[in-house]
Amino acid sequence: MQAKINVYETGKLKRCFCDILMVVVVVFIGAAAEAGVADRIVAVVNDEVITLSDLNRAFEPFMARFEAGYRGNERDKALDEAKRSILNSMIDNMLMEQEAKKTGISVPEGEIDAAIADIKKQRNLSEDQFRKLLEQEKLTPETYRKDVRRQMMRMQLIGRDIRSKVVATEGEIGDYYRQHREEYDGKESVRVRQILLFIPKEASPEAKAKIRADLEAIRQRLLKGESFEELCAKFSQGPGAEEGGDIGYIEKGAILPEIESVAFALPLNKISDVIESPAGFHIIQITDRRGAGAKTIELVREEIKAKLEKEKMEKRFEEWLKELREKYNVEIRL
Repeated sequence: MQAKINVYETGKLKRCFCDILMVVVVVFIGAAAEAGVADRIVAVVNDEVITLSDLNRAFEPFMARFEAGYRGNERDKALDEAKRSILNSMIDNMLMEQEAKKTGISVPEGEIDAAIADIKKQRNLSEDQFRKLLEQEKLTPETYRKDVRRQMMRMQLIGRDIRSKVVATEGEIGDYYRQHREEYDGKESVRVRQILLFIPKEASPEAKAKIRADLEAIRQRLLKGESFEELCAKFSQGPGAEEGGDIGYIEKGAILPEIESVAFALPLNKISDVIESPAGFHIIQITDRRGAGAKTIELVREEIKAKLEKEKMEKRFEEWLKELREKYNVEIRL
């Protein structure tokens, strides 16, 4: 079960790694580690197993989407693909935890205390409110603490094996700027991130209303301070969901008019109302604007550097996970 009060919301941990890996590291934390019933095994990772009940428990938060949006054979196919994707994420998390333990990575109790305290401070939660929120997620403080420890161990491992070795050179930054010069010519654009729920072609009015209501419930959670990135990774069906819904800079005339009319009027970092378009229902947030006037390389160096390093990390992360799977014994029985 994934905790919605997530350790990745702490500034200290955010600096350790980038958002592109969030879905792999954050989603389904600890779902397999607490299994107590030896039902049908769906995966073996060295000497640890993932059972069908573990998988179903991790998938539970996503069931409403399938109930509302899919029917018949289409639903069965989408359900099977989604469960396989979740199972692979659980396997990856387990491999990272095993590798972290094998290489001697540990997290002092004081750092876990500090991370949890920071989460409560950012959310302005009293101890009682914090415990009640854990109860809603069917988590005990002890289980949540274990989840935090696992996440911090994985972050240390990723920081050591990937982040510390990824660098964009000045030459690469300069080459990118020259090759993408038109991106910095001062055209008016906004940087958009979104949470999108698709409307199936044959959706009934009732199903459509249910999807809108689901997204409005997500919007209310955003307004109360929950992480856009986390809710996007958990619920969005749109592009960039794994990167927190960031779809980059969009110029006028390049997106659906229903979205454009809101995007170019929305104040920075504000949460939009639920927007309906031919694609589905959207919530958007504008994180940056580009106005008129060309930008020099000095002004965009850090932006380009971050983009190049993000791309490198994404590629290296996939390679690294593949190497872990080859290094250890992984058997999928789903």
